[in-house]
Amino acid sequence: MITPVPPARGLRLSWEQVPAPVRASIEAEIGGRVAVAVTQPSGFSPGLAARVTLDDGRRVFVKALSSAQNRHSPDLHRTEARITTALPPDVPVPRLLGVHDDGEWVALIYEDIEGRHPTLPWRPDELADVLDAVTDLHESLTPCPVSDARTVEDEPGLFCGWRSLYDRTPATLDDWSRAHLERLVALEDRWVDVAAGDTLLHLDLRADNLLIRSDGTVAFVDWPHARRGAPVLDVLGLAPSVGMQGGPDLDWLLARHRSAAAADPDVVLVLLAAIAGLFTHSSLRPAPPGLPTVRAFQAGQARIARHWLAARLAG
Repeated sequence: MITPVPPARGLRLSWEQVPAPVRASIEAEIGGRVAVAVTQPSGFSPGLAARVTLDDGRRVFVKALSSAQNRHSPDLHRTEARITTALPPDVPVPRLLGVHDDGEWVALIYEDIEGRHPTLPWRPDELADVLDAVTDLHESLTPCPVSDARTVEDEPGLFCGWRSLYDRTPATLDDWSRAHLERLVALEDRWVDVAAGDTLLHLDLRADNLLIRSDGTVAFVDWPHARRGAPVLDVLGLAPSVGMQGGPDLDWLLARHRSAAAADPDVVLVLLAAIAGLFTHSSLRPAPPGLPTVRAFQAGQARIARHWLAARLAG
């Protein structure tokens, strides 16, 4: 049964709510005046995200925000610009056409890809196409083409949810996690040892970061969290959102990805524990500014990840 969760949505700004000097700079970068800007609701960015038609008929996609919406998000936009600029031209990612950065507001201008997000609840045929596309993406990004991409092993604090909950256990922590916390911490502590690799990972794969074109091919958007690591980590990161949005179980997902299907079961267990800890810990924190549904969304991912994790630990 599918557990209803709020959609992945931030508090969007309209084009008209962006300050006039910033809009003028964006139009100068594009080389045309904005005639129509249609806000796109999906995704967790709290700023502008709009498909834009220019007065000469061209179309682009624009995302923009300032630290007033969320103090961390401008740096994420800057990182995304650096990553996407360095990606090879044959990778199915929208091309970055321009950047506005005045130190406060950051705007990214992309080619507009004709496509839609996957149908939810997930359709088996679309999910199969997505997993095939993820497999191809990882193969095209191995070895990692971005020379200065951060590596997962350089950031051991990336997954420390169970450790944080062990050090300071909130009253709202679920009973299963509380009963198994020491074992979960021990598993999570090993994640760096098994996550290393030379593939550029997206590390934020969800339905709202995927676009399916009319020919069935898949494009991958929103790259600020990209890291160099093992492909199975990307598949395991995607899996909980698929599970809570009507998709199949973890074994089906792993089997559809060539590298993940060959992963050691112990590696899968360790990384699943790390991901379950991330979502569980994050879901219990206050909502960040401009992202009112993110904690409930993470709580849904956490429930699915813990369910799969409990089955593997019991077996």
